[in-house]
Amino acid sequence: MSDAPKRPPSRKPDLAGQVGAKAARKLRARRHSAAGVWFGLGMMGLIGWSVAIPTFLGAALGLWLDQAYPGGRSWTLALLVAGLAIGCFNAWRWVAREEQAMRAEREEEDE
Repeated sequence: MSDAPKRPPSRKPDLAGQVGAKAARKLRARRHSAAGVWFGLGMMGLIGWSVAIPTFLGAALGLWLDQAYPGGRSWTLALLVAGLAIGCFNAWRWVAREEQAMRAEREEEDE
């Protein structure tokens, strides 16, 4: 009997498991590769519109309020800034959600 300490068995997957995991990863990459560029362009467009539409609606409502109820305040400027803030928050939330989904997918692939 030897007094050498016992090592825990290594947790390396067998060769067939490694090959299977790489093949599955390659198939997923092929499915998503063509969509990658278009997905990125679509995401930029979506983010742009999610900022532009609330900004435009705020400015339009502000112009209408300034014409309907003239006074010392500029509703156009105030609602333009409010629409811009809402649009930026909306875009930030959308990007955070997509980034979280991509991170979860990456973690799932690593398992």
